[in-house]
Amino acid sequence: MKFHPAISALVLLGAASFLGCRKVPLTPSHPIPAGSVVFRFTKAVRGPVEFSLDGTRIPVQQLPKGANNLQVKGLTPGKHRFFLTSQRETFSPDMGELDLPTDKGLYLITLTQQLDAVLYGKPDPLPPAEGMPGVTAVLVK
Repeated sequence: MKFHPAISALVLLGAASFLGCRKVPLTPSHPIPAGSVVFRFTKAVRGPVEFSLDGTRIPVQQLPKGANNLQVKGLTPGKHRFFLTSQRETFSPDMGELDLPTDKGLYLITLTQQLDAVLYGKPDPLPPAEGMPGVTAVLVK
């Protein structure tokens, strides 16, 4: 039996796309504590990541080699508005409203795409983030 070259190419393409896909867990591996939000990125984020909550910039502890999650702790129950941005990545959703319940935290899948922009010169450094009392944001693996 003789196979057409196009069939073997389709089989190889299908195998490569199947093996190249990395699955992102839709549910957290452990319960998220109350007052916390975990943004799960679909790709590793190199940063620097800027995070604003209710119009206040929150300082984010960065990792040198990148991270898959952004953990925000110390939030009060209720509605909060957030904005997430970076110089090297784009996020979706990059802004929105969080409705934190009193008994558990939130787990959000955030689509991430690398943004390779050509910049001439160095960008102006941002002023240090003000922060909110008791609220911390950390990039973790």
